Amino acid sequence: MADYELIWDSRCSVAESPVWDAANRRLLFCDINGRRINALRIDSGERESWDFPDVVGSFGLCASGRFVVAQRHHVVLFDPGSGELTDLTDRVDEPPTNRLNDGKVGPDGAFWIGSMDENTPRQKTASLYRVTPDGRITREESGYAVSNGLAWSPDGRVMYHSDSTAGIIEAWDFDPATGGRSRHRIVARLKNEDGRPDGAATDMDGNYWSAGPSAGCLNCFSPDGTLLHKQAFAVPGPTMPCFADDWLYVTSLREGKPEDILSAFPTLGGLFRTTAPSAGAPVGIFADT
Repeated sequence: MADYELIWDSRCSVAESPVWDAANRRLLFCDINGRRINALRIDSGERESWDFPDVVGSFGLCASGRFVVAQRHHVVLFDPGSGELTDLTDRVDEPPTNRLNDGKVGPDGAFWIGSMDENTPRQKTASLYRVTPDGRITREESGYAVSNGLAWSPDGRVMYHSDSTAGIIEAWDFDPATGGRSRHRIVARLKNEDGRPDGAATDMDGNYWSAGPSAGCLNCFSPDGTLLHKQAFAVPGPTMPCFADDWLYVTSLREGKPEDILSAFPTLGGLFRTTAPSAGAPVGIFADT
């Protein structure tokens, strides 16, 4: 097991969507059900948080300095300086029991965001969307139960995505100029004991790092789907890795864990880090200016 250090004992219900804001030297992450985005300045340890009127499925950085944020059923722009919140899209055309989930800004400057079914058992009613700075939202794919695991290769020419319920990681060739995709393929298939795919990140070697909360691990795959590393995590329930300078940060969840697990691992829902084995792929910036 890598030597993970607890950085923020935030005890989020579901800590997710860690984003490295290199310009401001801060690591950002959200508490989905807590309706909050947290920021940690990694040099000083200073912390800051912003609360939202609805769940925060995920978010990304904007060229304007704002955040592009997925709320339950639509996408907004948020100014962390003024606190101003602006609707970017109309309500997505989804069943009422679905919500927006994992999202990242792509090399094309658009915000890619998936949805998920909150029912149990989950149904394949979720989709993957592309949101442009003018507020246009396009359904790109459908037929998922839990859209997750968005990441791009360091050159921006391969796009990765997963369905957590189906246990698949898929990829397309990607055009960073237009957002166009081609040559779909399945990269990996994972069962509960393998670590079903949750949030993900890519490194500068082109490898895809997938959080596997069902097995308490991180799985590292080569671009062709070869499992290179399986890294045990500090607590059950890692949700997403994020590369930041010389560190690999990982968020975690408390939601759904029984009392004996919460007693054994009281810091579930926190933010952890370990030394990064590689530098991370570039962070996408939403092209709103």
